[in-house]
Amino acid sequence: MKKIGIIGGGQLGKMMILDGKRLDYQFHILDPTFHCPAHGISDRHIVAEFDDIEAIRRLASGVDIVTYEFEHISVEALREVEQMGIPVYPTSRTLSLIQDKFTQKQWLKDHRIPVPEFVRADSPEEIRRAGKKLGYPLFLKTCTGGYDGKGNWLVNKEEEAEEAFRALGGGRLPLMAEAYVPFELEVSVLACRSTTGEIKVFPVAENHHKNSILDETLVPARISRDSTAEAMRRASECVEVFEAVGMFCVELFVTEDGKVLVNELAPRPHNSGHYTIEGCVTSQYEQHVRAILGLKLGDPGLLRPTVMKNIIGDHEGYAHVHGLSKAYENPNVKVHIYGKEQIKPGRKMGHITACCATLEEALEQVRRAHEAIWFSDDEKGDTEE
Repeated sequence: MKKIGIIGGGQLGKMMILDGKRLDYQFHILDPTFHCPAHGISDRHIVAEFDDIEAIRRLASGVDIVTYEFEHISVEALREVEQMGIPVYPTSRTLSLIQDKFTQKQWLKDHRIPVPEFVRADSPEEIRRAGKKLGYPLFLKTCTGGYDGKGNWLVNKEEEAEEAFRALGGGRLPLMAEAYVPFELEVSVLACRSTTGEIKVFPVAENHHKNSILDETLVPARISRDSTAEAMRRASECVEVFEAVGMFCVELFVTEDGKVLVNELAPRPHNSGHYTIEGCVTSQYEQHVRAILGLKLGDPGLLRPTVMKNIIGDHEGYAHVHGLSKAYENPNVKVHIYGKEQIKPGRKMGHITACCATLEEALEQVRRAHEAIWFSDDEKGDTEE
């Protein structure tokens, strides 16, 4: 029986395990939170911090292969696992190229994949120089560690350079400046590459954010046929040039004139790919497991128009869910609650999907269901209807 190790026990790891268990694989996880989402369905849980090299070695020593559900982990730790003879996918080399956003962008540019203009900007003076080159507004970004809008700062004019520099660490982290792209839509494409080199690309997803956190994903994206084809082609090229193994999410901008620019890559299953569980022949999670084990990849085709809406925390407290009965009055809705003990503002607590005859119908159903669901400290749960 194959044993798969996952660094991270959040919702992405949980959903990976749920699909992998159908194939009778065992899953060992490493996560510092005892009651993390994947805890209850894992075969072994090593409770340790993500920078605990010895704990990562212990995880690796008990499994056949190691993967991860987020990218902010030690490349050196992954190299040590590989030196133990345990395969790691995506590999430490791939992660080293992607983890630093400046290195990632430079690698894409060197391989002639279109990206927004960018430069290093590690001081207020360099930020001002970047403004002269790229124009205003521009985005100042930390090269490492950012997610859900954290680590980004919009600089509207030269006088804001000092403020932006201080806001993003004041020199504690490497920074880059990127040209502002007046895009029509933000889209993403999930692409998967197997250990055998086989590649499968999922449909283009249209993404909408609130407070820099993904709010809704609509599939297929409402863009032209030419832009769709280009986005899918760019995603395939990205997994090739990074020698990827496993699921990757390629985030892109579609400009007003239909051009497609790569924004950034995530070397793992992705929030914007939750729709694949109900919406596609093969989910991104099953595809990832197939890819890292060298199995033939599944059909990524869309079954019906699908919408996914995140359930985001808006207060602090215990995460007892209410409103499921009312949410399920919408017949095509599927609700996923991640099982996090605490709700916090901005925290992803679950998501809702609907697959319908049209995007408009699916969007209406997930929004109605979303209005019905709420969390409180009350342990009685879904009994208030």
